[in-house]
Amino acid sequence: MKVVLDPNVIISALLSPSGAPAQLVRFWVEGEFDLICSGRLLGELERAFAYPKLSKHIHQDEAAAFVDLLRRSAVLVDDPELLPSVLSPDPQDNYLIALAETHRAVLVSGDQDLLSLSTVIPVFSPRAFLSQL
Repeated sequence: MKVVLDPNVIISALLSPSGAPAQLVRFWVEGEFDLICSGRLLGELERAFAYPKLSKHIHQDEAAAFVDLLRRSAVLVDDPELLPSVLSPDPQDNYLIALAETHRAVLVSGDQDLLSLSTVIPVFSPRAFLSQL
């Protein structure tokens, strides 16, 4: 199974090691699914980890080590050039939909704009996706 984790899920995994997002990351590390990442997704993560609000809670070394783990262990793909078949209410999220569609992956997000599309594309909250595994 292929999965795209919204950067908000990855950040949540580092903020709360016992939550559903962290459990998903552990399942990925254990080989339960293939994690699809692109340059844009990794760039968004790196920018978010540099925000003062987050850097108070996630040490820069931990953030850099996690991004490095993603670069080494996730399935790195090119960013899709095509618009997705379904558009998010937030245009900044369209690349995640396109990434999931291009690679026939499930999208996991905590973003209500993306979750509102669950009747037309395979998008799940972290907890709902855990129940699928």
